[in-house]
Amino acid sequence: MARIPSEVIDRIRDSVDISDVIGHYVQLHQSGKGFVGLCPFHEEQTPSFSVNEQKQFFYCFGCGRGGNVFQFLMELKHIPFTEAVAEVAQLANVDLPSQYLNNGDRNTRQENNTPNGKLMMMHEEAAKLYHHILMNTPAGAQALKYLKGRGMTDELINDFNLGFAPEQRILKPFLEQKINDYQLLRKSGLFVEDNDGGLHDRFVDRVMYPLRNQNGRVIGFSGRVIGKVPAETPKYLNSPETPIFNKRRTLFNFDIARKEARGTSKIYLFEGFMDVISAYSAGVKNDVASMGTSLTEEQVGILGRAVRQVDICYDGDSAGQNAIDRAVTLFRDHQPQGMQLRVVQLPAGIDPDEYVQQNGADKFAKYLVDQEETPVDFYLRFYRLNKNLNNQNELISYLEQSLKLLATLSSPLEQDMYLTQLAKEFDLDKATLKSQLQDISRRLGGRSRHSQPVGLPQNEGDSSEISLGPPSSPAPQRNPIKRTELAEQLLLRYMFHDQEVWDHVAAINDFHFAHERYQTLYLLAESYFSEHGEYSAAGLMDYLKEDSLRSTLGQIEQLNVDDVVNMQLIDDCVQLIQEQIPLSQKIKELQSQIREASSLNNSELATQLTMKLIKLLKKQQELKAEETN
Repeated sequence: MARIPSEVIDRIRDSVDISDVIGHYVQLHQSGKGFVGLCPFHEEQTPSFSVNEQKQFFYCFGCGRGGNVFQFLMELKHIPFTEAVAEVAQLANVDLPSQYLNNGDRNTRQENNTPNGKLMMMHEEAAKLYHHILMNTPAGAQALKYLKGRGMTDELINDFNLGFAPEQRILKPFLEQKINDYQLLRKSGLFVEDNDGGLHDRFVDRVMYPLRNQNGRVIGFSGRVIGKVPAETPKYLNSPETPIFNKRRTLFNFDIARKEARGTSKIYLFEGFMDVISAYSAGVKNDVASMGTSLTEEQVGILGRAVRQVDICYDGDSAGQNAIDRAVTLFRDHQPQGMQLRVVQLPAGIDPDEYVQQNGADKFAKYLVDQEETPVDFYLRFYRLNKNLNNQNELISYLEQSLKLLATLSSPLEQDMYLTQLAKEFDLDKATLKSQLQDISRRLGGRSRHSQPVGLPQNEGDSSEISLGPPSSPAPQRNPIKRTELAEQLLLRYMFHDQEVWDHVAAINDFHFAHERYQTLYLLAESYFSEHGEYSAAGLMDYLKEDSLRSTLGQIEQLNVDDVVNMQLIDDCVQLIQEQIPLSQKIKELQSQIREASSLNNSELATQLTMKLIKLLKKQQELKAEETN
């Protein structure tokens, strides 16, 4: 495969808007001249991920990752540079000549040669086998009948690639034909190991639901039993934790739901796989479910980075109500900033699967819209459970709970609306309720309020000072930078964007940046200009090969500077840097002078020079400590 010329790379990169591409994976919000969102590369609740649309690059103040659209896709999807270029070309409808494309599925084969890639390939081969058994063999006939009995069509079964693991253990010999690696088979989670080290199929006599990662690759399975089984046998059996599967970070159907949610920025959260599939059959494809266990903090974070709103759609029975309470509480504690939460309860005793079968797809889709409510509405009803509101004491208890809830709301209008509702329902004096609410608010003191309430008071968090970044950025930088380093960043920022400043600094004899990474960036930028002429932040990102240098360039480009160049500021930066750089040279000269003074037995001069040397050595040590920090 020929190397892609730099001019082709530049044309492809410049043909897309980086915010549009990243917006497919990260929920971005306008902030000043750019966009911010929750970083997809590390866990966070306050947005620190910034996208500069004008300069076509991203930078995270939390973890320091930065780059252009190619680096984003490479980092997110763990793909090589050429594949990222090809993907952007496809998004931009730019024809990439065939000589620059990988032949066939070479990229996939490259990924499959990695340990994790081999594990995913094994799971995908297993999914094909299970699906074939379900759809085309007598062994899968009973399972196919079961799924059809639950209203599933062949199209739905194919869409979700459902399968069946028969009683006969056939997966191991099937995979051994493709991968003759005992340790890899052992690590896959597809087998159970006996005392003698023998491997046996983990999934037997179960309907198989493939579990996919955010890129659509199979990373695990959930198998459901059919027919009568012993009481101790779990209904659902999930893959164990493996290098590619973590159930706390996996959401069923998330790869599809995220794409479908691009227009509405909303995802429906259901309890089970069949709920998701039933909603999907009704045309509601932006829906997910957790892995048969309670919702996790990690899953909340994943949803928060993907969409602006999540609707919790659990059953309306007592167990479903308690599950909603747990989920809302989890969102309260870990809800990303700016995200909305809503609740949709189905009629008691009816899950989405049954509702679709009884009422049809159109009514189900309409129900999801009509029955959407705020968490406050949910709790005002949830607090009534197991209470006799005809009993005065229990009514007072209910009202106190409700008023504590309303005290957490940030909007006086919302508070007034709910107070009116309570006063009317229980024939109470609204002024009295309002007075009681104010008293509760005073007792709660300085507790933080929700911009989008989720039902309960939120714990206070520590605030951090922003030391670098756009004024609109709410996220702190990892480490405040020192005075010398800030001068280096400012100088490079002006040099990159103004030819006069570049020429001015380049004309200074023996100029050298104090920190090695800025000197390296300066030299590489010099080489970049010799090849490209004009400066482009996104273009230089491609030219740099080290992630640390891209991160440094991202920091530099995020600096807030005046458009009008102040040459006095430039000279001040140069002077501050120059005061630091010649240290090693001055130290060598002083050491030479001390040796010469000692040889002449001039102890007074040697003492004076030694005192100067100590000061320089101390300054050098401080500079090294500064760079380390």
